[in-house]
Amino acid sequence: MHVRDIMTAPVHTVRADAPLDDAVALLEQKSITTLPVVDEQDALVGLISELDLLRQQKAGAAPRGRGSPAPRIGEVMSSRPLVAWPDADVATIATAMVEQGVHSVPVVVEEHVVGIVSRCDVLRTILPTDWSAQREAQRRLDSYAGGRHRWPVAVHDATATVDGSFDDDTERSVAEALVRTTVGVDQVRVAERSGANRAGS
Repeated sequence: MHVRDIMTAPVHTVRADAPLDDAVALLEQKSITTLPVVDEQDALVGLISELDLLRQQKAGAAPRGRGSPAPRIGEVMSSRPLVAWPDADVATIATAMVEQGVHSVPVVVEEHVVGIVSRCDVLRTILPTDWSAQREAQRRLDSYAGGRHRWPVAVHDATATVDGSFDDDTERSVAEALVRTTVGVDQVRVAERSGANRAGS
């Protein structure tokens, strides 16, 4: 499995020259723990996490002098983060995350952030859940449909239910095979609708 198969995209980023409060607000608003930091060319320069903010809070316990500028994200971020590429092997990245003690890894293409992978994303590939299976099955179906969301899929208790209409039986069979071979799916129920003249439930 490749990193592109499990990464979260698109990604929220912050600028290194932005006020630290911008990162705090975005982390709270989006309920996330880590943000890639980019420069004025949108190239990755670091990461800022809740842990970095806690360290800053502890280090900044002493009040700043009157008129001192507010801290910037670039002053607090962790620079030179571990990065991954979309076609990297998940197992390789997982090993590097453990060895370096990191929780999130930005995914880059030519220094630009295209996704992010967390430890939770990696764990879902090892211990698949209904949610992770549904996400992967939907990704496969959307890819087969040329990026369109033609066939919504839901997974409950390892049983996938695919809805929507199919142009023909071949298209239906391919969609069923894509979902059936998804890790975490044991059974597949596919809508019987095929073409304009067949109705199903």
